[in-house]
Amino acid sequence: MRAKVTVLGLGPMGAALAGAFVDAGHRTTVWNRSPGKAGDLTARGAAESASAAEAVAGGTLVVVCLATYEAVHEVLGPLAGALTGRTVVNLTSGSPPQAHTAAGWAESRAVDYLDGVIMATPAGIGDPDSLLLFSGPRAVFDRVRGTLTALGDPVHLGADTALSSVYDTALLGLMWGTLTGWLHGVALIGADGPGGRVTATAYTDVADRWMRTVRAFMRAYAPHVDSGDYPGGEFTLRLHAMTIDILAHASQLRGVSQALPELFRDLTGRAIADGHGDDSYARLVEYLRSDPA
Repeated sequence: MRAKVTVLGLGPMGAALAGAFVDAGHRTTVWNRSPGKAGDLTARGAAESASAAEAVAGGTLVVVCLATYEAVHEVLGPLAGALTGRTVVNLTSGSPPQAHTAAGWAESRAVDYLDGVIMATPAGIGDPDSLLLFSGPRAVFDRVRGTLTALGDPVHLGADTALSSVYDTALLGLMWGTLTGWLHGVALIGADGPGGRVTATAYTDVADRWMRTVRAFMRAYAPHVDSGDYPGGEFTLRLHAMTIDILAHASQLRGVSQALPELFRDLTGRAIADGHGDDSYARLVEYLRSDPA
């Protein structure tokens, strides 16, 4: 069904959001604080408004994508009356406290509110596999989910509006950890040695297949973390430590930074010294939850 959507903010991400709504056939109204950014969108069928108030009047679903939460309050603050009865989906990057503050502001003014994050680049908007995370009342999410599918794969995390930003930072940490591990592997396997230089592309073809096993580890270890019980099974922390030593030694031999394996060594070494050598790798979450310093 065609929905009436307003997009406030036409930076690279906001423009991509508006374009996806237009492409999906939704009646899309757009506004940006500095003019001159809507030309391509209007050519494709969007309607440009001269003011945020005029833009809000054109949509029942108001999607906000601005630079900061401060900018969100500056734009939406004077429009509280106009927003009553509408749904605001805020896709502006921010912190959990900022999400709570915005949700409280919306609730006090009878505005349905969802906080969200986009786990994709602007080029990925509109791809059905691109992940978008939302938090807030489930009933509100269910009401607009069909429209949000124009942007990608919308996932509801829970009623607490802070959850989307918490997941955002946790998933970004996973991304950087994975990419840094991959780059360490690229450096290690690409260094000149007895087998010659291996390209990053060749290594990545194999690494991509190996990630299936890594995902299996994550799924197996998640219940350990949830229960606080860490059975080691056939791959205990002692065995992990031995394998990490091999990685550190290989890095030294090939002139590659040992910073990453030394981090692994530190975590596993502390856990083993505390008597957890027969536990699973998931035991290390206890050492990541608190900074010994």
